[in-house]
Amino acid sequence: MNDKALLERWRELESTHAVVRDSLERALERRHQLSLSEYEVLRQLSAAPDGQLRMQELAEDVHLSQSALSRLVKRLEDEGLATRGMCDYDRRGVWACISDRGRAAQREAEPTHLAALSETLRDPTP
Repeated sequence: MNDKALLERWRELESTHAVVRDSLERALERRHQLSLSEYEVLRQLSAAPDGQLRMQELAEDVHLSQSALSRLVKRLEDEGLATRGMCDYDRRGVWACISDRGRAAQREAEPTHLAALSETLRDPTP
């Protein structure tokens, strides 16, 4: 692939990413009062064993800095969707844990998330 084609492909990927994120963000906020990042954290925690992940691991999974994730998890805590706890085998570690209310919110928002993905990423060819 030549440089021009490579740069064009990169531009297409960036554009697609922006359109999909915008669609997801609007749909989740409008229907569930969740940001896309909040939904992604709830989704990751729902899929995790015992509904919990170390904050450092979660930050990597959702592509947020640890400080941004800490603020996001604080918002989820304030809404009763998640909690934080100390790691019993590493005192430096902190767990993010999904609550029952958080699981319900994630399950309720999942069809909206999937519908927005389907709409924005559908294959234009029949």
